[in-house]
Amino acid sequence: MRKYTLIIAEKPDAASRIATALDDNGKTIRENSKDVPFFVAKNGDKEIIVASALGHLYTVTGTKKGEWSYPVFNYQWQPRWIVEKSASKIRVWLKVISKLAENATEFVDACDYDIEGSIIGYSILKYACNGKEKTAKRMKYSTLTREELKESFANLLPHLDFDLIEAGLARHEIDWLYGINLSRALTLAAKNSSCRYTTLSTGRVQGPTLKYLETREKNIRVFVPTPFWNITAKISIDDHSFDFEYGKKAIETKTEATNISATCKVREGKIDKIDIKEFQQNPPVPFDLSALQSEAYNFFKYTPIQTSKIAQYLYVNALISYPRTSSQKLPPTIGYDIILKKLCKSTLYQELAQKLLVQGALKPNEGTKVDPAHPAIYPTGDQPDKALDASEKNIYDLIVKRFLAVFGEPVLKQSVKVSVDINQNLFFMTGYRTLKEGWMKYYKPYVHSKDVSLPKLFEGKKVTVENVVLKDNFTKPPLRYNPRSLLKKMEKEKIGTKATRATVIQTLYTRKYLEGVQNMTITDLGFGVAEVLRNYCPDVASSEMTKKLEEKMEQIQLKQDTKQNVLTDAIKVLKTVTSTLKQNQTEIGVQLGQKIKQLQLDRQTVGNCNKCQTGKLVIIRSKKTGKRFIGCTNFFESTCNASFPLPQKGTIKSLSSLCKTCGYPVIKVLISQKYPWNLCLNPNCPVKENKK
Repeated sequence: MRKYTLIIAEKPDAASRIATALDDNGKTIRENSKDVPFFVAKNGDKEIIVASALGHLYTVTGTKKGEWSYPVFNYQWQPRWIVEKSASKIRVWLKVISKLAENATEFVDACDYDIEGSIIGYSILKYACNGKEKTAKRMKYSTLTREELKESFANLLPHLDFDLIEAGLARHEIDWLYGINLSRALTLAAKNSSCRYTTLSTGRVQGPTLKYLETREKNIRVFVPTPFWNITAKISIDDHSFDFEYGKKAIETKTEATNISATCKVREGKIDKIDIKEFQQNPPVPFDLSALQSEAYNFFKYTPIQTSKIAQYLYVNALISYPRTSSQKLPPTIGYDIILKKLCKSTLYQELAQKLLVQGALKPNEGTKVDPAHPAIYPTGDQPDKALDASEKNIYDLIVKRFLAVFGEPVLKQSVKVSVDINQNLFFMTGYRTLKEGWMKYYKPYVHSKDVSLPKLFEGKKVTVENVVLKDNFTKPPLRYNPRSLLKKMEKEKIGTKATRATVIQTLYTRKYLEGVQNMTITDLGFGVAEVLRNYCPDVASSEMTKKLEEKMEQIQLKQDTKQNVLTDAIKVLKTVTSTLKQNQTEIGVQLGQKIKQLQLDRQTVGNCNKCQTGKLVIIRSKKTGKRFIGCTNFFESTCNASFPLPQKGTIKSLSSLCKTCGYPVIKVLISQKYPWNLCLNPNCPVKENKK
């Protein structure tokens, strides 16, 4: 009977790479069973079959089926196809893995070496492979390069990473308990009040994140601007003009500002003092996932979840190391020289890589953060098998340039602070010069120096005052969060993980709690949910409780606590919270129901009625025909019969704008994500007539 080693990978692409790397000839046989692929390789006298998951094949669910109530504290792990209708493909997938497990003599977990990957491999070995999690061995690697995969297989860990698995199981089970109970409490309360079903959700990470957004929005709305004045002067030094600021940047009274400005209405000043300093800027530290997401948003405006997906693609194609890391360390074992020599094969990086190779001993500038499973993100140096698209090129280039920069020398800069005396009033300007470019030459275009060229200066030198400007200003409210700043806030407060924070932010958009990207604005529904959490279960909205749970799960991993203890404590808190929510279900429902109705009305409203001038134009679906159209709300009062046809396919969105030609509302029609189009509601719009 055919015997072999069965390796479980996390995704089919990873399975293919693992099989190819382990095969003696670098060639594998791809086989299919019921459209489920697996790969056969020959390694010495061993036959290897590499099968894969499709991410999580098992999930947490309640033990009672069909019951939609709360509180729920009894749960079990089940195949996803039983729990989720959209996961029917997984049923066949698990059958094929179970069949392959029957004749296997050795089992190896080769899923990603992190919490999620460890749970994926563990659950497949336990449930689909009939309890082989106890005897299976573990591959640990940080890149999918041929060399590292071969080394990983040659040095298998003797057993699974059970401490990491226990911590991961606790995290999933606690998140499920919080999510299912709190989400059902909110959803059922709203449904009982409004008689409309709208999925509402919250959880131990989502709640505090929503609170940050609510607090910031409240601070913005109650902010009262305070006037202040500042004075600037344009000063000519040897026929070169420079902008100087008055020493006191914010003058609190107009009288004081006017008096100072008046005394500066002279044509001549003199240089009072020149302060020259040299300083160094150390190289940046290597990327962890959060820093990569932050930098990608800064330069490309990619959301955290977009960056994660792109980085995962680059990893699976063996172009970068494992991205879901919190490390800022690059150990010598990754082979700095080897990576740089590989990068020399690319015309884009050849010159920069060669400069580092001749530099001598390579030592990266590292940060303080450590991840026991993986190093910081770095390029493998391997060339792409196929062309990358624009976003993939951007993220790859950013990672390569960052890797090169961490080995660069410090930048040497000079600052020149010049103070000018204008009738006994001091004005200041600071200019910078780069004396030694150092690591900056490796990180272009993601860093640049704004050097100021100054003429010859000396104290007492006469200068010409071209003009002095008094400006009225007002203090500004705090900035709204954007994906970058919110991610940093979550990381600073230690809520969520490097792998889950981006998903939490995305969920806030999905639930309609949040809108806008560069300026995140909490919606009225988001305010309603945040208010309910604050009034009835403040601990759920508190980052303190979430941080404590995170610490406890870390203690599980370090064998300082047990999964059962942590779960017992979490359930104790949840019992109190759900009891309070049940007692106040009616009041909560009224609050949320009103917000949901308003949200739905806002989403259906496209503008004001041009005909009656008092009604709103809303999207209506005919009960008789099922077709949608736009009508005036005054139709229901029998005072206006304005109506407009709509395309029956695609999504309709209000643009909150009017046609520049006829003044009617304009909507966006999305039949295809690639080709949205704007439509003026007026069928007699002159623009349409011209097109005809």
